[in-house]
Amino acid sequence: MGPMDSMGPTAENARTASRTAVLVCQGRAAADGRAGGGRFAEPVAGRLLRADERAVVDQVRAGTPPPGWKERTGYEGVRACAEIAVPRTVAIDEALRAHANGQLVVLGAGLDTRAWRLAALADTDVWEVDHPASQRDKQDRLAAADLRPTARSVRFTPVDFAVDALGPALDAAGHDPAAPTTWLWEGVVPYLTREQVRSTLAALAARTAPGSALVLNYQAPSAKAAAGRLLTRLLGNSVTAGEPWRSLWRPERIAALLAEHGLRTVADHDLLTLAQDLDTPTGSRASLRSGRVAVAEHS
Repeated sequence: MGPMDSMGPTAENARTASRTAVLVCQGRAAADGRAGGGRFAEPVAGRLLRADERAVVDQVRAGTPPPGWKERTGYEGVRACAEIAVPRTVAIDEALRAHANGQLVVLGAGLDTRAWRLAALADTDVWEVDHPASQRDKQDRLAAADLRPTARSVRFTPVDFAVDALGPALDAAGHDPAAPTTWLWEGVVPYLTREQVRSTLAALAARTAPGSALVLNYQAPSAKAAAGRLLTRLLGNSVTAGEPWRSLWRPERIAALLAEHGLRTVADHDLLTLAQDLDTPTGSRASLRSGRVAVAEHS
């Protein structure tokens, strides 16, 4: 996923997707067909990457790290991201299949591929909400790859949260707040302040009819994960430079916050446990242990 403007790190400029969105896409492409015990597949991610972005993916898949220090840092970033992408993607994909309905809204969509690979979305209209610059970049990549959605429709909904409100943008894009909606919020929450998380949930809840669900990825507090992220930034990894975590949440606090907005948490799992169940690599244990996927329902 890709963080959206004031909902997270901005796009680097008016013509490129956020580096975080590209890294997540690279991680998924690197893991495609190589992990998850048959429950993880990401055949679309690699097709969205440009040639220079695919080069490091090929190195990770081949297990051949480059000799240069800077290049090795990029290699290790993609390798670690692949470890995290597998359990996170499996958990979210399975939650979306279980809560498939006619509407899916993806907040901070970045280079997400689900509308182009999940057969369970065949009867679903998908709204991808993201910064206009990131959406233009993604549409260029989709056109270059000649990809067609598996979802019934995909409606790109540009939102610059510095100046735009979510509700009117979704109204203009044809979203029906009276019908059940599944909301997906992946890879964004850590980059937001607590107030931004609360205000976004309020806007979401105002458009959430009975029968709706929220699939939420967030980070719990972890001294080891925070230290590792800081070290990576100090070493000059451009992907995380300028993209600090702004809010970490304990599961009980997330559950209480969701309950305030009429959402009852029915599942909340850490990525390390999910990775162990999938028998996938767990070298990034601190990040896996702090990463979580929760599912909440509006009854």
